[in-house]
Amino acid sequence: MAKVFILVASLLFLSNIFIVRAEFSPSLIVDMARTLMDNYCSPERLVGMQEAIDTASSNTEILSIPDPNTLASVLTSGVQSTINDPRLKVTHEPDYIPAVAPQLPSLPPEQLIAVLQSSIKLDILDGNIGYLRIDHILGEEVADKIGNLLLDLVWNKILPTSALIFDMRHTISGDMSGIPYIVSYFIEAEPLIHIDSVYDRPSDTTTELWSMSTLLGERYSTTKPLIILTSKNTKGIAEDVAYSLKNLKRATIVGEKTSGGSVKIDKIKVGETDFYISVPTAKSINPITGSTWEVVGVTPDVEVNAEDALATAIKIINLRAQIPAIIEGSATLIAEKYTFESIGEHVATKLNGLLASGEYSKINSKADLETKLTADFRTLSGDKSLKTTNNTPALPPLNYSPEMFIEQIKVSFHTDVFENNIGYLRFDMFGDFEEVKAIAQIIVEHVWNKVVNTDAMVVDLRNNIGGPTTAIAGFCSYFFDADRKILLDKLYDRPSGTIKELWTLPELTGTRYGSRKSLIVLTSRTTAGAAEEFVHIMRRTGRAMIVGETTAGASHPPETFRVGETDIYLSIPTVHSDPAAGPTWEGAGIVPHFPVPADEAIDTAKRIFNKHITGQK
Repeated sequence: MAKVFILVASLLFLSNIFIVRAEFSPSLIVDMARTLMDNYCSPERLVGMQEAIDTASSNTEILSIPDPNTLASVLTSGVQSTINDPRLKVTHEPDYIPAVAPQLPSLPPEQLIAVLQSSIKLDILDGNIGYLRIDHILGEEVADKIGNLLLDLVWNKILPTSALIFDMRHTISGDMSGIPYIVSYFIEAEPLIHIDSVYDRPSDTTTELWSMSTLLGERYSTTKPLIILTSKNTKGIAEDVAYSLKNLKRATIVGEKTSGGSVKIDKIKVGETDFYISVPTAKSINPITGSTWEVVGVTPDVEVNAEDALATAIKIINLRAQIPAIIEGSATLIAEKYTFESIGEHVATKLNGLLASGEYSKINSKADLETKLTADFRTLSGDKSLKTTNNTPALPPLNYSPEMFIEQIKVSFHTDVFENNIGYLRFDMFGDFEEVKAIAQIIVEHVWNKVVNTDAMVVDLRNNIGGPTTAIAGFCSYFFDADRKILLDKLYDRPSGTIKELWTLPELTGTRYGSRKSLIVLTSRTTAGAAEEFVHIMRRTGRAMIVGETTAGASHPPETFRVGETDIYLSIPTVHSDPAAGPTWEGAGIVPHFPVPADEAIDTAKRIFNKHITGQK
């Protein structure tokens, strides 16, 4: 009530600041307020209006704004800001003639065809994509009268297309009865669907709009892509059609946010004056969302400038046409290449099921497709390493000088010697064997020799994210003796169906640490891939104590596969440790002997070693 009272009082006050002689009846504001009270579509927002009318009626001041158009502008600003509805508008139109709904002219068939062809734009684009632009939504009655012509000239040409782009970027008018008429052509005949509810304030009635079981002509397939183009000029009934089909999940909206109009706006004369107020007299409430597109507009699924909407829609449709082959190709690759055969077959079967159920029918971009595929792979397999990837070519090897290698190694490795001659070695990624082999002597001189003569060692892999596993056997060998060959692990390669055995190497660059000195490996949830394989070997062979957090449960380095001839690539783990020797770490991670938070792991390792060394003395 207070806001409405302030509105009326402030408008009366504004009228008194003008001292010219032009006069308007003091009943103007009262009549305007009563018009809103009787016709505005959301009466709950007008609480207190009656009290404000009574207050205004008792005020004898005369409105004296000199120009009626200025007064109309002031009234518009006051009403819009108070009720917070930009659709309300006051105008001064002494020559206004109420618009009469256009009637379909009685024209001979050839002229009627010409009228329809000029008002409806139809095209069949490359790829058998239908394009239909209609700037006025016909009502059911008119559509029925010219239905046969519409079928012959428009609809029967659209039906055979593989997808449809419905252009409503310029649609600013329409008849409410056209909403269920249009929507019904894109959904099943049964069961009937509640599309919209429209409340009409003057009559205080609500009309439910339902889909139609019987239509002239055939329905468009419910599975073929339907894209609606919108702009900031898309208004009223067109917004309702777009909003309904969007929330029925039948159409994808591409373009700009719509204007936020109304299903019905009436221009009502204010009393006996030449002032008129445009009032939304009806409102739409969508039964699915419980909300409305009015005032706020319809937000597109893919927001682009209106002039780019058509090209964007074509890209979406072309992508969707490729999706079945992409999903089927991905399923085949995973079934044939994924390291755990039963899981690969499960993922493949489920992927094809998701495709058949329409789970991929609303993809709008390659990025959307890759995101969904990766999420589905992870859900179905439980493997974070099974995902889409970029086919980024490997960088050529850098031509480092020995000095540059030394500086790089200093940055990549961290060493220290703690109390009681406890060595500390940290590195955060494994390198390829051939690359490491080429600089092995430099690593030994500037890293390994700093810790090799310690009495115990902490190997810190808490931040090690993996890398190639080709150097694993060599690194492990430093912690075993040369006189005994140790089987470190067996790796099963799914594509070839072969098992590769990892053995300690008989010859190494530099001095071995050997098998007798104590070793603790630190882990965290970040420890992944090749680092996990090292931890797995050290734990399984009993060579090291593991302290920290359960590792990431990643995989051996995956391989990259192209899906058919598309630009979609999959990262697929193809190798896993032989489960015959015990539980594998892939997917599950490695549980430490001493579970502690990662940031406490190094202190825990020091305490263990110090206690052990002190006990020996």
